[in-house]
Amino acid sequence: MPRTQFVVRYDFRAAGATPAQRQELYARGLEQAAYADAVGFDALMLSEHHASEDGYLPSPVPVAAAMAAVTERLPITISALLVNFYDPLRLAEELAVLDHLSKGRVSHTIGLGYRAEEYALFDRPWSTRGADLESRIQTLLAAWSGEEFTYEGRRVRVLPPPYSRPHPVLFYGGGTLAAARRAGRLGLHFQPQHGDPALKEAYDQACREAGRDPGFTLLAPPGPANVFCSDDPETFWERHGHHLLADATAYQQWHGDAASYVVDASRTVEEMQAAGVYVVLEPDDLVERCRSGEIALVTAHPACGGLPAEPSWESLRLIGDRVLPALARRVGR
Repeated sequence: MPRTQFVVRYDFRAAGATPAQRQELYARGLEQAAYADAVGFDALMLSEHHASEDGYLPSPVPVAAAMAAVTERLPITISALLVNFYDPLRLAEELAVLDHLSKGRVSHTIGLGYRAEEYALFDRPWSTRGADLESRIQTLLAAWSGEEFTYEGRRVRVLPPPYSRPHPVLFYGGGTLAAARRAGRLGLHFQPQHGDPALKEAYDQACREAGRDPGFTLLAPPGPANVFCSDDPETFWERHGHHLLADATAYQQWHGDAASYVVDASRTVEEMQAAGVYVVLEPDDLVERCRSGEIALVTAHPACGGLPAEPSWESLRLIGDRVLPALARRVGR
């Protein structure tokens, strides 16, 4: 049985945070990234959204660069990177430099975006967003070749090319058949938002129709979407559950009825405890659920909903200092 993977995710949303509190969240994230790198987590994940009242991370690229600077081995993924909101030539440059800074450790899951408010913010057309995204992806791929190519009627060349050849690892994310087909047509890996096998079938078929073997499909694994650890889970829920609820309800308002394994429609902390999308577990309980295969991916979310420093660090350190060593002893890692 494959071992459980351990990921630390950040979006830095914190409703009502002061500038000092928000700065502390970012600083804490860098400290925790270094800690996760040292104790054996498997990856760091950053998300992107815009025009969010709670300060959802709008600029994942500089944060990925900062995290790369304080880590040595951890892969970092930006999931999702909303490419339609960037100038593609400038983005090609920035991601190429980030690729060198990180020695190829940063991958990207490209997303179309599903909030009209974000398109309005950047004055981007909503009706042509799919075609626009495909054009931008093709521009990125051409730019990373290091050779001249035609862009908007003129010859351009983007330098330096990235460290990774032919380019940084790219996934395409989405929960629709159109997303699966776009990923296959463009030659990207695919990260569905849910586990519908029809998505993988559509992706594989699109790859073959484009004359290439299917890439990697990163399917949503069994288990909860967000995992917290505490020696006293009930007290954690009582004191800090409102942060988790704020995270869940804000995301549900954005996402609507679209399928996603991370969506929790709960309206109270009690409903969240029963739903199981966000879980708070004792260390030994988490170890057993990982060993049994019930939880194949532990996604720690230590800044969830503006979670304060003390419970944030407690949860992360219980995973890093007790859960990971226990599982490592079992498999002889």
